[in-house]
Amino acid sequence: MDQAVPGWPRLCAKARASVRFLQARVKTLENKVLVTGGAGFIGSHLVEELVRRGRTVRILDNFSTGSRDNLSAVADSSAVDIRVGDAADPEAVRSALAGCDTIFHLAASVGVGTVTDDPLGSLENNIDSVRTLFGLLRSGSPVSRVVYFSSSEVYGKSSTERLEETSPFIIGPADAPRWSYAAAKITGEYLALGSSRQHGVPTTVVRCFNTAGPRQVDTYGMVIPRFFRQALAGEPLTVYGDGSQTRCFSFVGDVVASVLDLAQHPGAVGEVFNVGSDEAVSVLELAHQIRSMTGSRSEISFVPFETAYGPGFEESPHRRPSLSKLRSFTNRNDQTPLEEILSSIHGWLTQRADAGGDATADVAAEAGGTADSACADDSARTADSASTADSDLTDSRTGAPVERAARLGLRTSAGSSPAV
Repeated sequence: MDQAVPGWPRLCAKARASVRFLQARVKTLENKVLVTGGAGFIGSHLVEELVRRGRTVRILDNFSTGSRDNLSAVADSSAVDIRVGDAADPEAVRSALAGCDTIFHLAASVGVGTVTDDPLGSLENNIDSVRTLFGLLRSGSPVSRVVYFSSSEVYGKSSTERLEETSPFIIGPADAPRWSYAAAKITGEYLALGSSRQHGVPTTVVRCFNTAGPRQVDTYGMVIPRFFRQALAGEPLTVYGDGSQTRCFSFVGDVVASVLDLAQHPGAVGEVFNVGSDEAVSVLELAHQIRSMTGSRSEISFVPFETAYGPGFEESPHRRPSLSKLRSFTNRNDQTPLEEILSSIHGWLTQRADAGGDATADVAAEAGGTADSACADDSARTADSASTADSDLTDSRTGAPVERAARLGLRTSAGSSPAV
């Protein structure tokens, strides 16, 4: 009789997940939060905000792409436990999970350059880490929430004007390495959602759209830091194709705030959310904005995709999310304008230069090989840092004045619960 009710198995799974959520929630404040890939760009900002909210955070990172510099502000903090280990290693993950009730899984191989250079290794790493985590969670102690960071790359070549969470995945053939990252993230979503529905592991999937902000480097295909590096060094700004492709860049502080809201929402269990901005800009216009902001006289150089990535490389011309579902769950309708995102990055670079470093060298330090595509999505970077104290005049995460940093979303809204 139960099977005659449409959707009954899924309703039962959600009910079981809700019970486990409430059971684990009782111990939320006394247990740790695990952030895999906690030494990367998004992860470091996430760790910072968690620490600011009074949580104890454990970071699992193998530092293959993460940076210890991102963790310098919290390396000695009693609120942060840094574990060096691989997210695909069952023993490392098992140990890291002990005492943790909330897990944010960001660890992954990312960037078009990384994927095209080692498609098989990237594919295996991105799938194995998800299988390892959820395999352990299915047989372990209850947790209150797992947030799996997927990517807008899963939508592939879709020409839909606004991508909804139910939009189809349209990726290229298996002999095009560029699509292996999307394939791995899609597989990760099936593993995460299957564990939620069939085994009661309370999971939320987030698909990030081109997150940007301070501490991002251009090593793995992130176009904004690449343009800043080139503009500040007086080098030509390399635009792939004709620059007409558009993307929506979201501020990392906004992304973190939205993800933490979803992690606290019981109704978000078993659901998928687009997370980002819906303000679209062409890559060519982005280059002009950064050149103007820095006062650079750099030329703009147009480079064919085939020259950068080889024959047969495919690029999605447009990728813009529908944020209706996210906004209905989080009540966040504002987003940081692109100009303010760029200003925060420029301020961070300026602060680093004023502190005695070479801003262009800092951004380029990890940028081996050729520059990467603007289509690269950095939702799963593996390095992160946390800081609990602002200076008297500037915010340690952006280099911007404190009052401006707050306005850019680095502080949660007054209505946000600090429990996560």
